Amino acid sequence: MSGKKKTADVFGINSKVRPDSYVDRGDLDETIIRLLGRNTHIALKGESKCGKSWLRQKNIPDAIVVQCRLGRGAIDIYIDALSQLEVRFIVSDKTTGKVEGRVEAKGALGEGLIAKVFGLTGSLSAGGSASHSSEKSKELVGHDINDLRYVAALVRESGRRLVVEDFHYLSVDERRKLAFDLKALWDYGLYAIIIGVWSQSNMLIYLNPDLSGRIEEVSVYWSNDDLKRILEQGGDALNITFEEQFEDACARFSYGNAGILQALALKSLDALGIVEEVDGHSAINDEAALQTAALHYADQLNALYQQFAKRVAGGIRTRQDSTGIYAHAMAVIVEAPDKLCLRGIPLEHIYQVAHARENRIQKGNLRTILEKLEGLQVDNEGRGLVVAYNEAEGEVTVVDRQLLLYRRFCTVSWPWEDLIEEVQMGS
Repeated sequence: MSGKKKTADVFGINSKVRPDSYVDRGDLDETIIRLLGRNTHIALKGESKCGKSWLRQKNIPDAIVVQCRLGRGAIDIYIDALSQLEVRFIVSDKTTGKVEGRVEAKGALGEGLIAKVFGLTGSLSAGGSASHSSEKSKELVGHDINDLRYVAALVRESGRRLVVEDFHYLSVDERRKLAFDLKALWDYGLYAIIIGVWSQSNMLIYLNPDLSGRIEEVSVYWSNDDLKRILEQGGDALNITFEEQFEDACARFSYGNAGILQALALKSLDALGIVEEVDGHSAINDEAALQTAALHYADQLNALYQQFAKRVAGGIRTRQDSTGIYAHAMAVIVEAPDKLCLRGIPLEHIYQVAHARENRIQKGNLRTILEKLEGLQVDNEGRGLVVAYNEAEGEVTVVDRQLLLYRRFCTVSWPWEDLIEEVQMGS
C-alpha cells in the first residue's frame, strides 16, 4: 500500500478540515481566538461552503453544535443543545415563545450538570417541584425552569461553547426571538457563536439593537487571490504547482467560494489521472482538465437543482396567482447576472425585469412573495435553501453559489417558464 498522500486527503469538499489546504483567510483564526477570549457573542456570516464550518472546527473543536432547520425555532435550539449534555428539556408550550418547561437528566453527565447548577442556585427548593422517575434503574431528577438563566447555566457549566449553525433557516420571527434571547444569554454569561448566510452588515443588531456592543460579526468571504492560496498550499503538499493561468480560471469558476474551488481542484487532478502525491514535481496548466472537472461537477449538481426546481414549481402551483408573479420572480432571480448574484439581487432589479415581462406585477406584491420564497424551496427536513430574501436590505442572496457554476455549464430548462406560459394561455 502506497504511503503517499492522496489527493482526496488534500482537496475536495469535506465535513472535516483538510489541514494541507486549509487557508487562514485574512487571519480569521487569530480574530476568532481573540474574540473567544472576550465576553461577546460571535456571528460568522458567509455563503454556503465558504469555509465557516472549517473555521469553527479548527478554532472551537469541542463545541455544542446545533443545526437550524426551517420550521424550527429558538426553543428547539435549547432542546438540542441540552440533549447533547444529556439533559432532556421538556417544553410546556412552544407556542408562547417563552422558555418554560422542565429539565431532566438522561445520563451521568446531565445528572452532574443539573446537580451543580440547581445546587448552586438553590432553585431545587425555589423553582417548584422536583420529579423522580426510573430509567434503566437510574434515578432521573427533573426541575421546573421558567427562563433562560438555567439553560445558560447548564451550557456554561459544561465548559463548552454553544454554536448555532444555519441561522438563516430560521423564520424572520424566530431570528428575532433568538436575537432577543442572545441579549439575555449574554447577561447570564453565555456567549454563543451564530453561523449563517446573510448579506447585510450586523443583521443580529438590526434584529435587536440591544446586542450592540455584545456581539462581533465576522465575514468569511474570499478574494480570487485568497482562493489561489488554497491551490498553492494544497499543491505543495502533493508536489504540484498550479500555473497562474489555471489558478485564474479555477478561481473564476469558483465564484468566490472555497468549497467549489476545493471540488474543482480534486476533479481536475482526477481528470489528469493524478490521485496521490507525485514523485519529483509536476506543473499543472491543463485548462481542458479544469473544463472537464467543471462539467462533471455541474452534471452532478443536476439532480440537486432539478429537485429544487420541482419543489419550487410545486409550491407555486398551490398559490392563487393570476399574474404568475412567483414564476416570473424565480425566472428573474435564476437568470440574474453573475455580478448581482455575487453581491445580492436588489428588489428593484427583480421588479423592473419582472414588470417588463408582465406589466400587472406590482412591487408591493413582489416584496410580499419574496418574503415567502424560502418556504417554497426546502424539503421535508427543512433543508435545501438556494436563494434567500434579505428583508432589511430588500435583496435576494444566492445562498448556494454552486447554482452559478451549474447554470454556466449546463443547459437548464426551468419549470417556472412552463408555469408562465400556462398563466398566459389562461388569461
